Amino acid sequence: MPDWETRHDAARASLLREGAQVLSAEQLKSDPSVIEMRIEGHDRAAVQGAVSEHFAGSDMLVSDGEIALPRVFVSDMDSTMIGQECIDELADYAGIKPQIAAITERAMQGELDFENALRERVALLKGLPETAIAQCLAERIRPNPGAQTLVRTLRSKGCTTVLVTGGFHHFADELGARLGFDRVVGNRLSVADGTLTGALEGRIVDSNVKRAELMSQIPKGSGPVASCAIGDGANDIPMIEEATYGFAYCAKPKARAAANGEINQPDLTAVLTLLGVARSDWKAA
Repeated sequence: MPDWETRHDAARASLLREGAQVLSAEQLKSDPSVIEMRIEGHDRAAVQGAVSEHFAGSDMLVSDGEIALPRVFVSDMDSTMIGQECIDELADYAGIKPQIAAITERAMQGELDFENALRERVALLKGLPETAIAQCLAERIRPNPGAQTLVRTLRSKGCTTVLVTGGFHHFADELGARLGFDRVVGNRLSVADGTLTGALEGRIVDSNVKRAELMSQIPKGSGPVASCAIGDGANDIPMIEEATYGFAYCAKPKARAAANGEINQPDLTAVLTLLGVARSDWKAA
């Protein structure tokens, strides 16, 4: 693979052809894996596209100005804070994982209406014992690398942290507490006589609710406040677009296109590095 200077030169040439100018580019002494580029004269999408072309698979954040520590951090859960889709893993205990996983994938790609797809999948779980949820949590669900360090570090810096998921409180409440989130927002599975009814209780947490949750955490009358959101699927796009720093984590194409930050390596501490938080300030898990 070409060294970073070679890739930088290629990226600089691509940007120049588009009318943009690279003012400076350097590896950070505090973390040589990070390249900071200052670019003038073009829009974010073109800059991100040129950099992505030559630094494919790298983590990045494209900002219009100096990066500020966010006061609000909102994260998706499934395939973002954790490495699994909870409903797919739960479906395995009912013997129907392939059927449900296929619907999940299409919903996350943005090919299906989120609410209808969610209700369809939950209906297929009717009759599954509620005890399967605790078993699934213990046996299948694991945080992604760096998740706890990311959340606890941001919280230690005075950032309000919210886990908002189109998944379920049965999973999210425990995971949110384990990872250190201030608040958890999710959907509620209906349970009767110890079994899932195949229905949901209350409002559906969809893309609009995720965006609204981000906005609700920004203090009123406080002036400009930096915010951060991260997710992987189509239902995360509105909150990613709304945030000052919207990250796509190992994401589907539509989510990646909406973001100004990308985490392509499965380590969430990359968000801290890109936000400029020194490693000495990280709160290790």
